[in-house]
Amino acid sequence: MSGFAADPAAPREPESERPQGQTGTSLWEDAVLAAALMSVDPVGTGGIALRALAGPVRDQWLQVMRDLQPPDTPMRRIPLHVSDGRLLGGLDLAATLSAGRPVAERGLLVEADGGIVELAMAERIAAGTAARLNMAFDSGEVVLERDGLAMRSPARFAVVALDEGVGDDEGLLNALLDRLAFHLELTHVRVHEAVACDYDVDEILAARALLSEVRVTEPQSEAICATALALGIPSLRASIFASRAACAAAALEGRTEVTDADLAVAGRLVLAPRATMLPPMEPPPDEPPPPEPDEPEQEQDKGEDQQEPKELEDQVLEAAKAAIPADLLAQLQLGKLRRSRARATGKAGAVQNAPLRGRPAGVLRGEPRAGVRLNVVETLRAAAPWQRLRREEVARLGGRSTRIEVRQDDFRITRFKHRSETTTIFVVDASGSSALHRLAEAKGAVELLLADCYVRRDRVALVAFRGQAAEVLLPPTRSLVRAKRSLASLPGGGGTPLASGIDLGMMLADSVKRRGGTPIVIIMTDGRANVARDGTGGRARASEDALSAARLMRSAEITALVIDTSPRPQQQGRDLAAEMGARYLPLPHADATSLSHAVRAAS
Repeated sequence: MSGFAADPAAPREPESERPQGQTGTSLWEDAVLAAALMSVDPVGTGGIALRALAGPVRDQWLQVMRDLQPPDTPMRRIPLHVSDGRLLGGLDLAATLSAGRPVAERGLLVEADGGIVELAMAERIAAGTAARLNMAFDSGEVVLERDGLAMRSPARFAVVALDEGVGDDEGLLNALLDRLAFHLELTHVRVHEAVACDYDVDEILAARALLSEVRVTEPQSEAICATALALGIPSLRASIFASRAACAAAALEGRTEVTDADLAVAGRLVLAPRATMLPPMEPPPDEPPPPEPDEPEQEQDKGEDQQEPKELEDQVLEAAKAAIPADLLAQLQLGKLRRSRARATGKAGAVQNAPLRGRPAGVLRGEPRAGVRLNVVETLRAAAPWQRLRREEVARLGGRSTRIEVRQDDFRITRFKHRSETTTIFVVDASGSSALHRLAEAKGAVELLLADCYVRRDRVALVAFRGQAAEVLLPPTRSLVRAKRSLASLPGGGGTPLASGIDLGMMLADSVKRRGGTPIVIIMTDGRANVARDGTGGRARASEDALSAARLMRSAEITALVIDTSPRPQQQGRDLAAEMGARYLPLPHADATSLSHAVRAAS
């Protein structure tokens, strides 16, 4: 029996304060049981998503899980930035160049066939890697067709995804999470609670031999599906995993029939962590009407038999509800989702291709000109399958063959991607009596944004329009001192040349894009233009010019935000935002903090 000895001197937490559900089982006991059920049926359950930071509790659980695997079970650990060749397999470059013929190399997924795959830092896994992993999940094999190779290899395995995310905004991809039966969280488990494991390898082997004889009856399947529906679980995989877990629980206990206790285990371990809503509350049942005098007795028996699936469904549902944490129930009552599985996204520029700098983003065919980097390994990999044919061709032409024949078509260059810096351009209406108030708001927002520029490498620019034209008050900069000086020297008053301000902001944004940056234009105005592009007055013509400038900015595909600073939101501001394809935000009483939040949300 595998396990860990408890420290007698370690302080013990009172039993009433330990994290546990209404079923009386602790989080650690459920985690160990999930590891045992996965070991009994690794392919049928898919695996385990383990949310816990690196530490002694997670290490102890991993050791328990490894100790439960039968001898000679393949176990592979997949690093975060694994390459496609190492994950799926491909051409063994060294062996191919040595033998003069294509030699295949097995990938990690093929090597783990019939065993366990540990996915390190799974919350940060690339979407492409997750997609390839899911394809192997669904098909049970790895299909390799590249580098002159075409082969199919079996790859049936379970995944232990180690989720080290912090907070609710970081977690596994939904596509991967949906394919794992058990979702465990050991964040609140203390070290002294992870003390023992009640299962050993012999029990796992005996359960595997018995598993093929265990079946779930039709009423039990209906109860599982009804429970999943009541908990708001949209995926059908959850019900399938719950059935497989119930069969594994029965086999682990040496039984060939699934009992209510096995279904309760499946509801607690598989369905409860996936709950997204509370089951509907049913009113207390009324007194059943008395049976009709002429009702046959067999009809009454039939009605009693029809209540059994409903009672079974209630038992599974109660077991699942008892395992849902109390804080989760409170969130669900407020109408919130269980936990957002989307990746955290911060304020950053757009991802752009680059020839020389950034993070590697694959290779492509090309010649090493204009300073681009030749990828020697991929070039040799492209040339390796053709060595035999090329040597025969050279010999047939009477030439002398070299050890490695590399042609121009074999050249591969590395391509890179990097995030461009973001430049936030404020286009501020400095006309009228309230100009000083609006400039004070812009100044405060710029100062708040500049405070974060040292970390994110963002820039801020300021364009002001008043009188008959617009001017660049502050070119793109990170200097807070320069921004304060420029804002303090701006006088207010005069007409509203809105079209000129939009044109100048678009020109500045275009120059930022040409330098490889990502511009975001923030227009602060009430939308009441009264000066046209040529400096002449007239509201009708000025409004037409402003809408025309807005359409030009929309065609340039520049991200924009229109902030209506009028005391009461006006239709002119909405029309301007609609023509620009920008987000409209009425802020008649805006302050620096609310403006800063609005800009960050838009970017």
